[in-house]
Amino acid sequence: MSDIPAARNTMSVLRHLASRPGPVRASSLARELELPRSSIYQLLAVMIDEGFVVHYPEDRTYGLSALVSEIGTSALRSERLSRLATSLMHNLASAAPIPVVAHLAVLSGPEVSYAARVQGSRAPTTVSAVGVRLPAHLTATGRAMLAQLTAAQVRAIYPSRSALTRRQSAGPQTLPELTQLLATTRERGWAIEIGDVTADYASVGAAAFDRNGYPSAAIGLTFRTDAVANNWDELGAATVAAARALTARLTGRAS
Repeated sequence: MSDIPAARNTMSVLRHLASRPGPVRASSLARELELPRSSIYQLLAVMIDEGFVVHYPEDRTYGLSALVSEIGTSALRSERLSRLATSLMHNLASAAPIPVVAHLAVLSGPEVSYAARVQGSRAPTTVSAVGVRLPAHLTATGRAMLAQLTAAQVRAIYPSRSALTRRQSAGPQTLPELTQLLATTRERGWAIEIGDVTADYASVGAAAFDRNGYPSAAIGLTFRTDAVANNWDELGAATVAAARALTARLTGRAS
């Protein structure tokens, strides 16, 4: 197994800080981890810059930031969502009139992160593997969630006036174009993406909500564009039904 001392020492510092009830001094870290004090200060400076560690200058101590717990919470949230959604996704994929891949995505800033994936019979290969991140405005699941946010929330996610990311020379290029697309998505009740992520592939998606009415996840179906024929409405309605069922599981309320 290859050994990268800086990476191993970084993990040691994080683990040590996590095991303590409060912030600690750099000298204590150096002594207990048996590392040069200069190395400890260098590691702490990088971790502070990356947002993982907080410096308390009044006490000359260091402690973990909220980012560490947020990362853990995010991982647990994705795992919980996956458990709640997987059976719904299996049913969705098996009942689809064409070969599909069902996936579960969560919104993370301007990206979606795939938390679960179920491949139906004879389903095509897709990029939506668990852990993969894609621009939210290009995916059906991302559009489904973005469409349920306020205009101010969408602007906060896309504050720049520069062109939006594109993969296939397709999809919205500007915030006004995205705003119009999201309005159409809200009116329809579910999102569509055709060739914006992968040429010759298309997707539909619908958002699921938590107790506060926030779109905490979205369920989507991806399939080959030449296979969909007249099944758009059927696929969209089925995805909406699965998303509503997930909402019921998330909230404890009947859909």
